[in-house]
Amino acid sequence: MIFFMILLLLAPDVLLSSTHVAVISPQDPVLRIGSGLTASCRLSPELGLHASSLYWTLNGVRLPSSAYGVVSSDILSVELRSLNGSQQKSGDNLMCHGADGRVLAGSCLHVGMPPEKPVNLTCWSHNAKDLSCRWSVGGQGETHIPTKYTLKYKLRWHGRENECENYSSEKKGHACRISSKIALFTPYEIWVEATNQLGSAASDISSLDVLDVVTTDPPANVRLSRVGSLDDQLMVRWASPPELKDFLFRAKYQIRYRTEDGADWKAVDNIGNLTSCRLAGLRPGTVYFVQVRCNPVGIFGSRKPGIWSDWSHPAAASTPSGELLQRGSCDPKAGEQNSTLRRELKQFFGWVRKHASGCSSMSIKLYDQWRVWLQKTHKTRNQVGNIGNLKHDKSYCRNQNNCFKPL
Repeated sequence: MIFFMILLLLAPDVLLSSTHVAVISPQDPVLRIGSGLTASCRLSPELGLHASSLYWTLNGVRLPSSAYGVVSSDILSVELRSLNGSQQKSGDNLMCHGADGRVLAGSCLHVGMPPEKPVNLTCWSHNAKDLSCRWSVGGQGETHIPTKYTLKYKLRWHGRENECENYSSEKKGHACRISSKIALFTPYEIWVEATNQLGSAASDISSLDVLDVVTTDPPANVRLSRVGSLDDQLMVRWASPPELKDFLFRAKYQIRYRTEDGADWKAVDNIGNLTSCRLAGLRPGTVYFVQVRCNPVGIFGSRKPGIWSDWSHPAAASTPSGELLQRGSCDPKAGEQNSTLRRELKQFFGWVRKHASGCSSMSIKLYDQWRVWLQKTHKTRNQVGNIGNLKHDKSYCRNQNNCFKPL
């Protein structure tokens, strides 16, 4: 008994709040944006306070007395009009205060909108071992109140409805990863449901086969090396992703590169299934960063285009210092696409037929040595046809050991 009296003297506010000195109604309402609300604060008779001495706050801001109404000696009301969306997910705090500023009662207002239909549902499978999906919220996006998004899926012709469990938020929206019991060769039906206290909405149903949406890890072990002393070229080599070694598919690769001080990447397409490629037309004496990505095309005969992997970690190398003589591409078909390169190749092979016919086989290495000679003699592109000083006899090919097997 003595202990209780000490508490009453030292902490009257705690005891009063625990005995509900006042009550606000409605308690924690959920309202649509733009709607209004009339709330009331009913005092406990034990307080000995009159309703006219009270005041209201919303999120810590005192509301004007013109919105108050004294219903009776123990009830003070407040009228709120055209409410905006809640400023915080936990709700807006509506408080009833005594004249001394003490909080007598509180209520949380949840003001928002029902969710709209989720959109942009896309899915992919990482190495055919899982299934991940991403989507965007519909309409304006922000509902201002807690909204739950649930990714649901089932096999098209049989099986029960399941819910994804591994959710994450991204800059582009929401995502979820299905990591167990992935079925191959059987279509899935996948959709997203959005619900909150004001309503619900569902996305369109997406139908897909896992093998049609496979993506791989980025190519591994990307390496750069110089091409002899050629000052405008680099050789790029990489390893195929090993995770799909048991799947029948055709890999398609893409390269992008930029200078060390540059921000824009240049892409090289149409590399096909090769795991090495030569970049040409680079700046001499310059550090380049190179990345490679992979697209598995036609897994087990699928007719759908593959999905590009992420880019590999950048590899870096510098070209030798020297004079830039040629512009080109590592594309195997670049000779058909670049008129300048075609002209130079035509002149080169014309020289070979006339002066180096003793070679039993041709390769790009013989062309490289011809280019190196041009660099050393500081000839320009316009002087490509004038190569009379390059040992115009068959012994050049034989004696200089310039016959190489094709790469």
